[in-house]
Amino acid sequence: METMENVDAVIVGSGFGGSVAAYRLADAGLATVVLERGRSYAPGQFPRSPAEVGKAFWDPSENLYGLFDVWSFKGCDSVVSSGLGGGSLIYANVMLRKDEKWFVHEQALPEGGYEHWPVTRADLEPHYEAAERMIGVRPYPTEHEPYSRTGKTQALQDAAAQLGLEWFRPPLAISFGTHTGAVPRPREPLAEPPYPNLHGVLRTTCRLCGECDIGCNDGSKNSMDHTYLSAAAHRGADLRTLTEVKGVRLRDGGGYLVDYVRHDPETGRREAGSIGCAKLVMAAGTYGTARILLGSRLPGMSRALGTRFSGNGDLLTFLFNTKDRDRLRPLDPGGAPVITSAIRLPDELDGGWGRGGYIEDGGYPAFVDWTLRGLDVPGSVSRAAEFLWERFLQFLSGSSDTNLSAELAELTGGSRSVGTLPLLGMGRDIPDGVLALDGEGRLTADWTVRTSRAYFDRLRTTMQRIADVLDADYEDNPLWLRERVISVHPLGGAPMGRHPGEGVCDGFGEVFGLPGLYVADGAALPGPVGANPALTIAALSERMCRQMIHGDLDPGAGAAGGSAPTEGAVDGGGRAEDGTSLSFTEEMRGRYVAGASDPFAGEQGERLAFRLTITIDDVDRFLAEPERRAVAEGWIDWPGGGGRRRVERGRFHLFVPDDDGSGRKEMRYRLHFTDVRGEPRTLVGWKHLCEGSPTHVWSDTTTLYYRIHAGHPEEDEAEGPALGSGTLHIRLAEFLEQLTTFRTEGPDGLTALHRFGRFFLGELWDVYGPDDCQPVS
Repeated sequence: METMENVDAVIVGSGFGGSVAAYRLADAGLATVVLERGRSYAPGQFPRSPAEVGKAFWDPSENLYGLFDVWSFKGCDSVVSSGLGGGSLIYANVMLRKDEKWFVHEQALPEGGYEHWPVTRADLEPHYEAAERMIGVRPYPTEHEPYSRTGKTQALQDAAAQLGLEWFRPPLAISFGTHTGAVPRPREPLAEPPYPNLHGVLRTTCRLCGECDIGCNDGSKNSMDHTYLSAAAHRGADLRTLTEVKGVRLRDGGGYLVDYVRHDPETGRREAGSIGCAKLVMAAGTYGTARILLGSRLPGMSRALGTRFSGNGDLLTFLFNTKDRDRLRPLDPGGAPVITSAIRLPDELDGGWGRGGYIEDGGYPAFVDWTLRGLDVPGSVSRAAEFLWERFLQFLSGSSDTNLSAELAELTGGSRSVGTLPLLGMGRDIPDGVLALDGEGRLTADWTVRTSRAYFDRLRTTMQRIADVLDADYEDNPLWLRERVISVHPLGGAPMGRHPGEGVCDGFGEVFGLPGLYVADGAALPGPVGANPALTIAALSERMCRQMIHGDLDPGAGAAGGSAPTEGAVDGGGRAEDGTSLSFTEEMRGRYVAGASDPFAGEQGERLAFRLTITIDDVDRFLAEPERRAVAEGWIDWPGGGGRRRVERGRFHLFVPDDDGSGRKEMRYRLHFTDVRGEPRTLVGWKHLCEGSPTHVWSDTTTLYYRIHAGHPEEDEAEGPALGSGTLHIRLAEFLEQLTTFRTEGPDGLTALHRFGRFFLGELWDVYGPDDCQPVS
C-alpha cells in the first residue's frame, strides 16, 4: 500500500489569504504545502497576442489552463484568476483599508437578517500594517514627472472638486522606484529583496503601460508571487502548481485529507492524489472555497455555508468622448496603471447618506484595442455583440452553464476607442446572496441587485454627474440592461460569525466544530468590504496566522458586539467599571505521558506547553475573596491534540488552601480547549506550595503538575479518569520575561501593583517554614 503523504499544513489556493498563510506558517517552522490549480507566470509569460489571449482562460474540460476564470450567475458575472498568486495577478493594485465605521455590528438588512463583523478596524490595524510592509505600497506619484500629466487622474480630480466630493490617490502595490524612498522612474531594474524571487527573472519599475489587469510582464506589480510566496518558498514552503483540489475529508486520528488532481496541459491527463495535514487553510477564492466545502459535506459544518454572498458593490460604467483637462484633445486612459485615483462616497454610518462606496478611474492597454473591433464599425456585428446575443439566448433557454471561460476564449477582435474612460465602482451592497451546488455539482449563486437598488442608483447617479462635469457621454455596461453586474470582488459563502448559527468560521477564520480548518479568503467575509478587498483579506490572514501560531490575540470587540457577554466577561477578564485590573503572561513547557494518571511519574512522553495571559479584573476584589479567581487566556501546544489549540475558557486561582486540610496552598489552573478531532478536553493543573525550606520556593512556584481529562468539567464536577498527565516548568529566561509582562489598567495602577506584590511575597513567607513536605496527588 502506498504511504499517504502527510504535512503540518496544506493551503488550498495562493491568492492574498493563501500567500500570507504560506509564508507565516512556513516561517514558523511548519511543513507547509500550497496547492494552486493554475500555472506559475514569470514576468514576460503573461499572454498578449490574440492567439495567446484566446487560450488564456481556465476550463480544463475544454483543455484550457489559462489565467482568467469567468463565471455567470443569477444577477452577476464574475472574473477571477487561476495562477500562482491568485487574484493578485489580475487585480488593479489598490490596497485600501476597510473604513473603520463600516465594520458593522448587527446592521439590519432590507429583507430580514443582519450584517455583523466579528472583528473591528482596531483588531486589524497591526495586520494591515504588516501586509502593507510586506507587499510594498505607495500612491501614484503625481508629484514627479511624467506621472503628474496623467489625463484620467486629472479628470477625476477635477470632477470631484466641482462636485464637492472627496478625491484621493489610494495606495498601490506597484514599484515605481527601484527601492523604498527612491525617486520613481519607469523601466529601471528593481533592487533585490532579502529573499530570492521564486521566478528568478529581473523585475523593473512600472512603465505605465496599463496592463495591470492582464498580468504584469515587467514584474513591477508587487503581486503575491513576488512578495509573500517568494518569501514562503525561501522558508521552505512547497508551492505546487496545476494542482486542483476537488474535496476535503476528515483524517482518521485527526486532521484532514485533501483530494486533488494534477493537470498536465501538454497531454490533458489528470493524476489523482491525496495529502494529509493537521491544519488546512482554504484560500481558493470565494467561488473555489465555497464549491469545495459545499461538495465535501464535512460533518458538523454550519448551515451558514453558502450565505452572505455579495459582489462588493462592483459596477463598471463608461464615459465616452471624454476630453483632457484643457478640453482640446480626447482623453487617453492609457499611459498609467489601471487605477490611479479614487472618489469616496460617505456612508450613513460616517456622516453621509445611504450605503457608501468608491469610484475609481479605469484604464486599459492600447494593444487590446482589437477586442473592441466591431464597436466602432457601423453596421457590423462584433464578436462582443455575438457573445451578448448568445448570452441572451442562453437566458431564454434556461441553460445553466455557469462557467463562461470556454465561450470567452472565442471572444477576440480589434479596434481603437480614444476618449473612453472606464469608471470602476464598489461599495457596501447587500450581502444576501446564497451560493449552492445544483444537481450536477455546479456552483450557483442566487443574488440580484434588487435589494441593493438604492446603493447602485446612488453610484450610477454620481457617475452620471461626473460625466456631465467632464462634458462626456455616460453609458452603462450592456449587462446592466438586464440588471446584471460584473464583479471582480465576489465575497462571502463561508462567512465569519460569533457562533455556528451566524457563520461558518470564527473571527480568526477557524471553522466552527472543525478545529484546524480555516478559511482565509474572500469567502470568510460576512459582508462587503466597500473598498477594494485585497488588503483586508491579507490582514485577516495575517491575524489568523498570528492566532494559529501564537494563540495570544483577544477575540476583539467585534466578537461580542450586540450579543450577550462572553464567559470571560461574566467571570472577569476585563477591568471592572471602578476598579483596577492587572494582567501578566506565563509560559511553561514540559512533557505529557498518555495514559498516566500520576503526574509525578517522570519526564518521559511527548512535549506539551502553554502560554497564558492571566487577568485579574479588580485587584481589590481579587485580594479580598478567598478563591482569588482570575481569567486565563492563550493557547496549549500539544502535538497529540493537534498542535496549538486555543484556550476556550480558562480559570486561575492563586494561593487557595489545599483540599486535604494540610495547610498547604496551591495555584490552580483549569483550561478548557478542543483537540483537532473536535473532542472537548480540560487541562487541570496545580502548583504545590509546601511548608518547608525557603530553598523550595523556586521549584514549587515554577513547577506545574497537571492531568488532561475528557470533556469540559467545571470546578464542582468530577473530572473522570485522566487521559494522561505530566509536569510543566518555567525556565529562568521565561521567568525573567514574565516579570516584564505585568500590566495594569484603571485608577491607582501602581498602587494596585504594589499591593499585589506585597500580598504575593507575604503569602510565600507565611507558607515556607522549617518543615518540608512531599507533593501529593
